[in-house]
Amino acid sequence: MFKITNFLENDDIRILQEDGAFRTIEYLRDLSVSAREAQAAYFQAQMNIRKRQVVCDLNKSPVTIQKGAMAWTVGNVQFTTGVKGAKDLFGKIARSNVTGESAIKPEYSGTGILVLEPTYRHLIIVDVGQWNGSIVLEDGLFLACESQLKHRTQMRSNFSSASLGGEGFFNLELQGNGKVVLESHVPREELVEVELQNDELRVDGPNALAWSGSLEFTVEKSTKSLMGSAFSGEGLVNVYRGTGKVLMAPVIDDIVVEPETTTES
Repeated sequence: MFKITNFLENDDIRILQEDGAFRTIEYLRDLSVSAREAQAAYFQAQMNIRKRQVVCDLNKSPVTIQKGAMAWTVGNVQFTTGVKGAKDLFGKIARSNVTGESAIKPEYSGTGILVLEPTYRHLIIVDVGQWNGSIVLEDGLFLACESQLKHRTQMRSNFSSASLGGEGFFNLELQGNGKVVLESHVPREELVEVELQNDELRVDGPNALAWSGSLEFTVEKSTKSLMGSAFSGEGLVNVYRGTGKVLMAPVIDDIVVEPETTTES
């Protein structure tokens, strides 16, 4: 039996989204800053640069999280590595080597609460069931998911997708019915969602953050001829073809700098 006070009901905390086992929260103000940091913290908050966290209700579902993301737990909470034998371990290591994701993603279950480490990135809860039961993520987006989702490795449909498009050969794919939390540099309010019905989407640059696993992804010339591509100034574009959805950012910054916390000596 436990009771948590001065957390979610705190007037400096706002619940952003709630779905499945997850709630995303945002700290409206950072009251723990020093006098030296107060001015920077004020303007950061005005520009929507705020600390955010994920709160997981394990009574609703066991959850799998990114390695090192746990902040604290309360209640009857069990932790496992998520490894189900030697074969599963080797599979996870192989997937980690090609996708860049951590091999071991901790799984938490029980009848308590799990709170993840705060982040300045934007937290987005996605229902995988609404993405034709499969979603493919760009590197670094995965933060947590309900544990019934299966983790797979999706390979590009051709090697040109990676070598010419500046992408990796493999991506993390989540399959099934459940919720996943994405950790994005771009807020959900700015993300563009395109739904395709036996059609295609062409994107100049790595703006797509996630897409349905049912879509074919290739990298192609913007026009049928090299001469035409040269004169158009576009060159190569990422092409998503078939039936499914694509979540993409309107712009991608080359460098994203997160605020640092300094302490007085």
